[in-house]
Amino acid sequence: MHHAPQYPGAPTGRQRRLLRLPIHLFRAGLGPLFGGRLLLLIHTGRKSGRSQEVVLEVVARDSARQTWTIASGFGPDAQWYRNLRHTPQATIQPGRRYRAVTARFPTPEEGGEIMVGYALRHPRAARTLCRFMGFPVDGGITAYRAAGEQIPFVRLEADERH
Repeated sequence: MHHAPQYPGAPTGRQRRLLRLPIHLFRAGLGPLFGGRLLLLIHTGRKSGRSQEVVLEVVARDSARQTWTIASGFGPDAQWYRNLRHTPQATIQPGRRYRAVTARFPTPEEGGEIMVGYALRHPRAARTLCRFMGFPVDGGITAYRAAGEQIPFVRLEADERH
């Protein structure tokens, strides 16, 4: 039996301003300070058509394939997630350089594997993320796989667009 996730509401006010602070650090060329754990995502607003920016945690990185995997901690209704569903072409700044990417949306089974890999690399962060999203985790692989099957992940694949 799967637990129905209770995604937290999007941040507002002071919390939102605080979460947006890393955007200014990336703009100032200080993205490398985050050691590859965060990236700046520049995407197109589905209603406004204007460029939008958000800093997100990198859940998995594949240097050989030039991919970055991110998760929507606020669920499938997060604005950036909905925007990528509408327009998957985006730009990321994982450090100092910008990369053109296309968003792909892993299957629930792939999401389970992504979460297991993340939990093995970052056990404390994985536990925190799952609790934040309302998933019961006991630290076991089965619980992380079940949570990952319900988390909306996005794989950003580098492309040759300029």
